Amino acid sequence: MKLPLSYYANQDVLFLAQNLLGKVLFTEINGEITAGIIVETEAYFGTKDKASHAYGGRRTDRTETLYSPGGVSYVYLCYGIHHLFNVVTSVENDPHAVLIRAVEPLIGKEIMEFRRNIPAAKTAISSGPGSAAKALGIDKSFNKKDLDGNEIWIEDHGIIYHPDEIVAGPRIGVAYAQEDALLPWRFFVKNNKYVSKPNKI
Repeated sequence: MKLPLSYYANQDVLFLAQNLLGKVLFTEINGEITAGIIVETEAYFGTKDKASHAYGGRRTDRTETLYSPGGVSYVYLCYGIHHLFNVVTSVENDPHAVLIRAVEPLIGKEIMEFRRNIPAAKTAISSGPGSAAKALGIDKSFNKKDLDGNEIWIEDHGIIYHPDEIVAGPRIGVAYAQEDALLPWRFFVKNNKYVSKPNKI
């Protein structure tokens, strides 16, 4: 059920950003397993995407992870507060990535409640990329982890959304990307309550 590394080598990041909807993201920390169904993603199209950390071929200590072969995690700190989890995709030196923006709690809800200090019944527990990462215990230590390992991985549980159930629209918080900010590269499951706001396009 664990997705093989070959899955992430797909060079079509827009396809993967949609295909990852319904897949289940797992973490195991100190023997505690938590998991959530991925319900919202954003695609980042490597060196040509003004919203990408790798735009123009930028290579820094932080962005170097993006240039790895697909199938590793890219975790960075946003606004000095929130850790954001991305799936690196494509092949080596082709720095595509998919940001996981929201998950629907599936396993270890009590652990998520403790980490977020929010009841699992409240959608804010894992709605939005910072909340989703915190609920799953993802911090900077998860950067550049292999996604076929035993700390963080993604499984296929046979949850498939029909194209009519997937909404595409502009990414959030990337106004600096000028015209690229308008690209419809955010994907989410229609009417899923865990999708971050705005949940309508």
